[in-house]
Amino acid sequence: MVKVFYRLNQYIQADKIRVIDEAGKQIGVMSREEALSQARQKGLDLVEIAPHAKPPVGKIIDFKKFRFQEEKKRQREKKSAKKSELKEIRLSPFMAENDRQYKIKRAGEFLSQGNKVKLSLMFRGRQITKKSFGYGQLALASQQLAGTGEVEFGPKLTGNRLEMTLTPIKGAKDGQKK
Repeated sequence: MVKVFYRLNQYIQADKIRVIDEAGKQIGVMSREEALSQARQKGLDLVEIAPHAKPPVGKIIDFKKFRFQEEKKRQREKKSAKKSELKEIRLSPFMAENDRQYKIKRAGEFLSQGNKVKLSLMFRGRQITKKSFGYGQLALASQQLAGTGEVEFGPKLTGNRLEMTLTPIKGAKDGQKK
Protein backbone atom coordinates (compact mmCIF):
# COMPACT_ATOMS: atom_id res chain seq x y z
CA MET A 1 0.00 0.00 0.00
CA VAL A 2 1.33 3.41 -0.96
CA LYS A 3 1.28 6.02 1.77
CA VAL A 4 0.39 9.54 0.64
CA PHE A 5 1.66 12.46 2.72
CA TYR A 6 -0.15 15.79 2.80
CA ARG A 7 1.22 19.09 4.03
CA LEU A 8 -0.88 20.68 6.74
CA ASN A 9 -1.32 24.22 8.01
CA GLN A 10 2.06 25.91 8.66
CA TYR A 11 3.98 23.23 6.69
CA ILE A 12 2.52 24.40 3.36
CA GLN A 13 5.33 26.14 1.51
CA ALA A 14 3.53 27.96 -1.32
CA ASP A 15 2.88 31.70 -1.03
CA LYS A 16 -0.41 31.66 -2.98
CA ILE A 17 -2.96 28.86 -2.67
CA ARG A 18 -6.23 28.08 -4.45
CA VAL A 19 -8.58 27.38 -1.54
CA ILE A 20 -11.58 25.02 -1.42
CA ASP A 21 -13.92 24.91 1.58
CA GLU A 22 -15.22 21.80 3.38
CA ALA A 23 -18.31 21.66 1.12
CA GLY A 24 -16.08 21.44 -1.98
CA LYS A 25 -16.88 25.00 -3.10
CA GLN A 26 -13.96 27.01 -4.47
CA ILE A 27 -13.26 30.14 -2.44
CA GLY A 28 -10.49 31.52 -4.65
CA VAL A 29 -6.74 32.18 -4.78
CA MET A 30 -5.31 33.80 -1.66
CA SER A 31 -2.12 34.00 0.36
CA ARG A 32 -1.18 31.18 2.70
CA GLU A 33 -1.69 33.37 5.78
CA GLU A 34 -5.25 34.33 4.74
CA ALA A 35 -6.13 30.69 4.10
CA LEU A 36 -4.66 29.62 7.45
CA SER A 37 -6.60 32.32 9.30
CA GLN A 38 -9.87 31.22 7.62
CA ALA A 39 -9.17 27.60 8.57
CA ARG A 40 -8.43 28.55 12.19
CA GLN A 41 -11.62 30.64 12.41
CA LYS A 42 -13.63 27.57 11.44
CA GLY A 43 -11.57 25.31 13.73
CA LEU A 44 -10.38 23.18 10.81
CA ASP A 45 -7.10 22.36 9.04
CA LEU A 46 -5.70 23.62 5.75
CA VAL A 47 -4.60 20.55 3.74
CA GLU A 48 -2.55 20.86 0.56
CA ILE A 49 -4.24 18.34 -1.76
CA ALA A 50 -2.62 19.22 -5.12
CA PRO A 51 0.93 20.49 -4.51
CA HIS A 52 1.98 20.38 -8.19
CA ALA A 53 -0.88 22.54 -9.49
CA LYS A 54 -0.28 26.19 -10.38
CA PRO A 55 -1.11 27.59 -7.80
CA PRO A 56 -1.24 24.64 -5.36
CA VAL A 57 -4.70 23.62 -4.16
CA GLY A 58 -5.53 23.60 -0.46
CA LYS A 59 -8.71 22.42 1.21
CA ILE A 60 -10.14 23.65 4.48
CA ILE A 61 -11.30 20.47 6.22
CA ASP A 62 -10.74 18.44 9.38
CA PHE A 63 -7.68 16.33 8.53
CA LYS A 64 -9.02 13.16 10.15
CA LYS A 65 -12.22 13.46 8.12
CA PHE A 66 -10.15 14.09 4.97
CA ARG A 67 -8.03 10.97 5.55
CA PHE A 68 -11.18 8.92 6.15
CA GLN A 69 -12.71 10.15 2.86
CA GLU A 70 -9.49 9.37 0.95
CA GLU A 71 -9.39 5.85 2.42
CA LYS A 72 -13.03 5.24 1.44
CA LYS A 73 -12.29 6.48 -2.09
CA ARG A 74 -9.28 4.16 -2.34
CA GLN A 75 -11.39 1.20 -1.17
CA ARG A 76 -14.11 1.96 -3.77
CA GLU A 77 -11.47 2.11 -6.53
CA LYS A 78 -9.94 -1.16 -5.36
CA LYS A 79 -13.35 -2.85 -5.29
CA SER A 80 -14.28 -1.66 -8.79
CA ALA A 81 -10.99 -2.81 -10.32
CA LYS A 82 -11.48 -6.19 -12.00
CA LYS A 83 -8.86 -8.74 -11.12
CA SER A 84 -8.23 -11.23 -13.88
CA GLU A 85 -7.24 -14.71 -12.88
CA LEU A 86 -5.23 -17.30 -14.72
CA LYS A 87 -7.38 -20.37 -15.35
CA GLU A 88 -5.77 -23.60 -16.49
CA ILE A 89 -7.35 -26.07 -18.90
CA ARG A 90 -5.59 -29.42 -19.24
CA LEU A 91 -5.64 -31.23 -22.55
CA SER A 92 -4.01 -34.42 -23.77
CA PRO A 93 -2.44 -35.10 -27.18
CA PHE A 94 -4.75 -38.01 -28.00
CA MET A 95 -8.06 -36.90 -26.51
CA ALA A 96 -11.49 -37.55 -28.00
CA GLU A 97 -13.13 -34.84 -30.12
CA ASN A 98 -16.07 -34.33 -27.75
CA ASP A 99 -13.78 -33.97 -24.71
CA ARG A 100 -11.64 -31.41 -26.54
CA GLN A 101 -14.74 -29.44 -27.65
CA TYR A 102 -16.03 -29.34 -24.07
CA LYS A 103 -12.72 -28.06 -22.69
CA ILE A 104 -12.41 -25.43 -25.42
CA LYS A 105 -15.97 -24.29 -24.70
CA ARG A 106 -15.04 -23.94 -21.02
CA ALA A 107 -11.91 -21.95 -21.94
CA GLY A 108 -14.10 -19.66 -24.05
CA GLU A 109 -16.33 -19.04 -21.04
CA PHE A 110 -13.30 -18.10 -18.93
CA LEU A 111 -12.06 -15.73 -21.62
CA SER A 112 -15.46 -14.05 -21.97
CA GLN A 113 -15.43 -13.45 -18.19
CA GLY A 114 -12.14 -11.57 -18.61
CA ASN A 115 -9.76 -14.23 -17.27
CA LYS A 116 -6.55 -15.42 -18.88
CA VAL A 117 -6.48 -19.08 -19.88
CA LYS A 118 -3.46 -21.37 -19.85
CA LEU A 119 -3.88 -24.41 -22.05
CA SER A 120 -1.52 -27.12 -20.86
CA LEU A 121 -0.99 -30.43 -22.55
CA MET A 122 0.95 -33.15 -20.75
CA PHE A 123 2.75 -35.96 -22.55
CA ARG A 124 2.83 -39.27 -20.67
CA GLY A 125 5.37 -41.99 -21.33
CA ARG A 126 6.15 -42.46 -25.01
CA GLN A 127 3.65 -39.81 -26.12
CA ILE A 128 6.53 -37.33 -26.09
CA THR A 129 7.74 -38.84 -29.37
CA LYS A 130 4.56 -37.51 -31.05
CA LYS A 131 4.90 -33.82 -30.19
CA SER A 132 3.18 -32.82 -33.43
CA PHE A 133 -0.16 -34.14 -32.06
CA GLY A 134 0.19 -31.80 -29.06
CA TYR A 135 1.01 -28.79 -31.23
CA GLY A 136 -1.98 -29.71 -33.42
CA GLN A 137 -4.33 -29.79 -30.42
CA LEU A 138 -3.18 -26.34 -29.27
CA ALA A 139 -3.42 -24.92 -32.80
CA LEU A 140 -7.01 -26.19 -33.09
CA ALA A 141 -7.86 -24.71 -29.70
CA SER A 142 -6.39 -21.31 -30.59
CA GLN A 143 -8.32 -21.28 -33.90
CA GLN A 144 -11.61 -22.05 -32.16
CA LEU A 145 -10.97 -19.42 -29.46
CA ALA A 146 -9.86 -16.74 -31.94
CA GLY A 147 -13.07 -14.73 -31.43
CA THR A 148 -12.75 -14.42 -27.66
CA GLY A 149 -9.03 -14.71 -26.99
CA GLU A 150 -5.67 -14.04 -28.55
CA VAL A 151 -2.42 -15.91 -27.99
CA GLU A 152 -0.24 -14.18 -25.41
CA PHE A 153 2.47 -16.85 -25.25
CA GLY A 154 2.68 -19.38 -28.05
CA PRO A 155 3.09 -23.12 -27.51
CA LYS A 156 6.21 -23.77 -25.45
CA LEU A 157 7.53 -27.17 -24.48
CA THR A 158 8.95 -27.39 -20.97
CA GLY A 159 9.88 -30.91 -19.97
CA ASN A 160 6.93 -33.12 -20.80
CA ARG A 161 4.39 -30.28 -20.73
CA LEU A 162 3.33 -28.12 -23.69
CA GLU A 163 1.78 -24.80 -22.63
CA MET A 164 0.10 -21.84 -24.29
CA THR A 165 -1.50 -18.76 -22.71
CA LEU A 166 -4.49 -16.88 -24.12
CA THR A 167 -5.72 -13.45 -23.06
CA PRO A 168 -9.23 -12.10 -23.56
CA ILE A 169 -9.75 -9.68 -26.43
CA LYS A 170 -10.91 -6.30 -25.19
CA GLY A 171 -14.45 -5.59 -26.32
CA ALA A 172 -15.22 -9.23 -27.17
CA LYS A 173 -18.17 -10.82 -25.40
CA ASP A 174 -19.42 -14.35 -25.89
CA GLY A 175 -17.21 -15.05 -28.88
CA GLN A 176 -18.05 -11.98 -30.94
CA LYS A 177 -15.90 -8.93 -31.63
CA LYS A 178 -17.52 -5.53 -31.43
